[in-house]
Amino acid sequence: MVLRKRRVGTRIDNIDDADLLLLKKRVDIATMVIISLIAILIARLWYLQIHLGEDYSHQAEENRVRVQVIQAPRGIITDRRGTVIVGNRPSFNVVWMKEDAPNPDEVIKALAGILHLDIPVLLDRVRAGSSQPPYMPLRLAEDIPWAELVYLENHRYQLPGVRIEVLPTRQYLNDEFASHFIGYLGEINKKELETRADDIYQGGDQVGKTGVEARHEAQLRGEKGRNYVEVDVRGFEQQQLQVQEPLPGADFSLTLDADLQQAAERAMAGKAGAVVALEVNTGRVLVLASAPAIKLTQWAGGISQKDWQALLDNPMKPLVNKPLQGVYAPGSTYKIVTALAGLSEGVITPDTVINCTGSLFFGNRHYGCWKHGGHGAVNLHRALTESCDVYFYTVGQRLGVDRLAQYAKSLGLGAVSGIDLENEKAGVVPTKVWKKQARKESWQDGETLSVAIGQGFDATTPLQICRMTATLANGGTLYRPQYVEAVADADGKFVSRFTPLVDGEVKGSREALALVRAGLVSAVNEKHGTGSQARLEGVLVGGKTGTAQVVRLEHYKGVAAANIPYKYRDHAWFTCFAPADKPEIAVTVLVEHGGHGGSAAAPVAREVLKQYFAGKIGPSEGGQPLAPSASEPAGDAD
Repeated sequence: MVLRKRRVGTRIDNIDDADLLLLKKRVDIATMVIISLIAILIARLWYLQIHLGEDYSHQAEENRVRVQVIQAPRGIITDRRGTVIVGNRPSFNVVWMKEDAPNPDEVIKALAGILHLDIPVLLDRVRAGSSQPPYMPLRLAEDIPWAELVYLENHRYQLPGVRIEVLPTRQYLNDEFASHFIGYLGEINKKELETRADDIYQGGDQVGKTGVEARHEAQLRGEKGRNYVEVDVRGFEQQQLQVQEPLPGADFSLTLDADLQQAAERAMAGKAGAVVALEVNTGRVLVLASAPAIKLTQWAGGISQKDWQALLDNPMKPLVNKPLQGVYAPGSTYKIVTALAGLSEGVITPDTVINCTGSLFFGNRHYGCWKHGGHGAVNLHRALTESCDVYFYTVGQRLGVDRLAQYAKSLGLGAVSGIDLENEKAGVVPTKVWKKQARKESWQDGETLSVAIGQGFDATTPLQICRMTATLANGGTLYRPQYVEAVADADGKFVSRFTPLVDGEVKGSREALALVRAGLVSAVNEKHGTGSQARLEGVLVGGKTGTAQVVRLEHYKGVAAANIPYKYRDHAWFTCFAPADKPEIAVTVLVEHGGHGGSAAAPVAREVLKQYFAGKIGPSEGGQPLAPSASEPAGDAD
């Protein structure tokens, strides 16, 4: 290739076609590369700015705006008359902002002395929150006393990063009132966070763990509020942008009667057991007391290992909600079933007389009556009044276990009642089929005799016995126990109201029901009645005592109850209704290891009835004596 200079410029002569083609290809490739890079860049810009633009805009806004959660006040719980039994009060908690604490060791040391906590305890709480961002508050202490709050507020400039957080917490009518029924709150745990379907909880939230608080958590919790705060690139707050106020939880009005509940709890002081009271004609729960109670505030913020172990070791078993979860042999309260079945099936009449000599021999076994000398000639009325075992052995033998079971089940025994509380026990109403399936054994006829007086395989809860009594009292309608009278939302509008629910009708004639009721009235009000300690001035009470054997120990036979080890003593029952002529309330009392129902359980029921009828009936109405006279022995046998 030769270059020749000319006047105008430079010209290329003798260009090689191969070189020209190579140059052209290079230019084309470079052009394609540039176009491809530009296309990729445009595509990437479209993907980031158009396709992901909304997401990045949201992330940028989150980096600029910090959302602080405002806890909602839980709904208030009142009794049937509007008495507040669970409300809210402010809880002052100590929180620590790590981003504002240049010398954390000095702060922790100072806080330990102020809050009267060990330094290792505070350090454990700091470590537990080590994974959260430095601008998130770390809770170090909850519900601190007023004196500590005042000190911290007065010295807050000496404690960088330490702040006071104010949150609503529960306030109770008293620390132990209806504790098993109401239930307690606790911090949500990891498992609960993972299993809850909703996305509204976060670590540190308080949730209902048991009782009403747990069963109605969704309505009681309310809706959290939001506080939107603008922050700079380092996370420091600049200004408040917006506040979304929390929505309080729904308020619950319960059917519970606070005065009756307190009367029951006072009467059960120092005892273990249960008291249940139901409105006879609706199924409303008026009393649901479990003794001994637990301290609800003991669970706030998590119960200590020491307190937890003390509850586990307590022989009175305070962790069991005994009206629903305590399962006991019903003792002679089951004679209501036997009497109703015998009359309805025609195996006895009111005038059928059975001779009680103090025992009954069946097969090769001796079945004794509580009255060792015997009751003599006994009809139905006297059998219920004095709770003659031999009479009901005989009736049970004539009926058979399967017919007894039919009537027991129609009265609500052997199945959960349907009350909306957790872990209710069903108990056992034995049948021949049940024993074959549960024990892999055939039924023995002699076992029917034990069942007929509420022993053997019989197992019930106090709630079931009270439901049975209410059904007997109202003429045979089996109502489902309910405890919610009404629910009102945050605006005060009712979202639900109580409606009675009928689960069935009792198997048995109205005439038979009336005869059994009359026998129970005699058991309380006649001279030799076993329930005489439940008599109430001005009110005619009908009731049945019961003594449930815990274990059969022949070497304790005839030994005074006080000299028998606590765990071996019999359980004491009493179940009743009033007024007998027009029943309104049914009350059932179970005193664990209390001995005789007449002396241990009947006086407790009397205190509940006394409170219920206070001011309703004057002393001149009804004409019943206040208590057995000095010459009249109190029923104490059953």
